Amino acid sequence: MNRSAKSRATARSPHPAAEHATGRRFHGWRIVGYSALAMAMTAPGQTTGVSVFIDPLIEDLGISRTQVSTAYLAGTLIGACAMPLVGRAIDRYGPRRVIAAVGAVFGAVLIALAFVTGIVGLTAGFVGVRMAGQGALSLVATTTVAYWFDKRRGLALGITSAIGTAGISLAPLLIERLISAYGWRQAWAIEGIAVWLIVIPLALFGIRNRPADIGQHTDGIPPTTDTTDVPLTGNTLSQALRTGAFWSVAACLAASSMLTTGLNFHQIALLGERGLTPVEAAANFLPQTAAALLATLAAGALIDRLPPKPMLLAAMAVLASAVLGARLVEPGWTAVGYGLLLGASNGLLRAVEAATYPRYFGTAHLGAIRGTAHTITVAASAFGPLAISLGHDLTGHYGTALLVLAALPAAAALAVILTRAPQPEDYGTVTEPVRVENGGPEGEPGPTRGR
Repeated sequence: MNRSAKSRATARSPHPAAEHATGRRFHGWRIVGYSALAMAMTAPGQTTGVSVFIDPLIEDLGISRTQVSTAYLAGTLIGACAMPLVGRAIDRYGPRRVIAAVGAVFGAVLIALAFVTGIVGLTAGFVGVRMAGQGALSLVATTTVAYWFDKRRGLALGITSAIGTAGISLAPLLIERLISAYGWRQAWAIEGIAVWLIVIPLALFGIRNRPADIGQHTDGIPPTTDTTDVPLTGNTLSQALRTGAFWSVAACLAASSMLTTGLNFHQIALLGERGLTPVEAAANFLPQTAAALLATLAAGALIDRLPPKPMLLAAMAVLASAVLGARLVEPGWTAVGYGLLLGASNGLLRAVEAATYPRYFGTAHLGAIRGTAHTITVAASAFGPLAISLGHDLTGHYGTALLVLAALPAAAALAVILTRAPQPEDYGTVTEPVRVENGGPEGEPGPTRGR
């Protein structure tokens, strides 16, 4: 057997203590379902979930829209700073414990928001929901899936993201009804209790850190020959940060997060400037959601067969087209086309990013690597609404700002073109045991880089 074949076989070797469990049905697809549900439960911390509360907050607390927007900006930026710590916690303690802890904190913050009386408490609450919901819970959910799959990782992550996105998109309808029926304070409390009742049991009784925990193998494929166990392999965070590949993917994430958040935040006013009524502008979220779901599933399947570069370039091209297309929207099919482009760009990148980092850098330190990238993503989203708003204030319309901002995905695409995929010999491969709940080394390794 040659060295590469032996490495692949070794990477699928089960934990010896759980060998008797290998006859069970592959648990990975259940992990996909559990992680998708966890993704959907991030809705109270997402912009779409928070936006429903803005007008009631302004009216009841006697604060201005600018104050609320500033509080949201501060909350997003401060919450983003915690993502590297969350990523390291995933590597050290495993996703199961982290999801349980994040669910407990997230639910508590939502309940605490029901008691805010001013801008200081609201800002603190925004820090919590953006950190725990929009950041930590989505990060650990997708990272968990990455541990369970290699050859079918893209498909699995695509399904996870698609189902999670559908749940997030539908959540504002339910939240609006809760606010109408019970008020915004009770609605936040109900959300917090729901997070406790769903996320914590999901972590304790459904999530398993890695296939070796129950004597299974990555992708559910048993080894073809007798092999010995090896620990997880991959690059450390510091090694990943020294590669251009990490930063080119991060640049794509930042451009997408900033522009998508900004466009969605100002969607009613932006499309109103192009002649759409508020109802028509709000309805544009429907084609965006549909396109995001389809693009996520398609990208998830394709990334298992294609290198990441063309997928990243496609996502940036579609995003730039959406930003420029917003300047030409008119009531009717052009508005639908704009929604399809914006949703597709977001869906493409979501699936590609989640599969690219483990492919490039392995899984030994995947939490820390993706946590750092997630910090960049969340922080960039905070500046999107502000950038578009400033452009509008300076020029009196949105068109010029969009023309300038379209350069961001173009620059990210250029970075992807100029950066080569990392190779194992470039920075070395770290081999390190991963701590699990029983305190012993994890037996199931992740994929090596440069597949």
